[in-house]
Amino acid sequence: MRGADIRDTTAVEDRHWWYRERRALLARELRRLPAGPGRRAIEIGAAGGGNCLVMRDFGYQVLATEFLPEGVEIARARGLDAIQADARDLPVDSASRDLLVAFDVLEHIEEDDRAAAEIHRVLRPGGTALIAVPADMRLWSVFDELSGHVRRYHRAGLTALITGAGLRVDALRSWNVLLRPAVALRRTASVRPSSEAALRHDVTAVHPVLNALLGGIVRLERGLPVGRLPGVSLVLRAHKP
Repeated sequence: MRGADIRDTTAVEDRHWWYRERRALLARELRRLPAGPGRRAIEIGAAGGGNCLVMRDFGYQVLATEFLPEGVEIARARGLDAIQADARDLPVDSASRDLLVAFDVLEHIEEDDRAAAEIHRVLRPGGTALIAVPADMRLWSVFDELSGHVRRYHRAGLTALITGAGLRVDALRSWNVLLRPAVALRRTASVRPSSEAALRHDVTAVHPVLNALLGGIVRLERGLPVGRLPGVSLVLRAHKP
């Protein structure tokens, strides 16, 4: 992700189906966790801090970390505590966080094992990690290349990465299962973005009718037993023993 990507997505995330439904997914996961004052959370790859706002609404003291300065600037403008940081070397005390969120981050990092080790290090015993990544190399396309992805993940590989860092996986499910056929078709179509700017336009410029339709399909998925079927993304919840 580039600075321009962060600015563009921040401008549309309140209404764009993907970002809105991803924040709804985060909120559902947060409802599973113990409530109480003084809980501390960190997000790695926070971009402009949209997910951090959700965590703050749930009562967390949140630190947004972002590799790009543009994201830090936007997050601070939204009233968040934000710092520039590399996910492979977080400037955060060990065993200091109750919750860590990493949504669509690990796929950008060549040494994802180092990032996973940092996730383990900063969580306190009993702390929770919520991780989302793009699924399945069979969906690999120019979209991944222009987005700066190193890989897409299979269930076994993601599980091995997280357990290898010392965390225990509590749940692993697919997300955007119902939309997978459309995504696969779109990514093999002849018309493809030729630059990062074209990709940003393709992602953010969604017609309101299509935006409502796609959001409705993802919401429909919430009540269906499709989490073990192939999807566009994987969502993992783990804890530090």
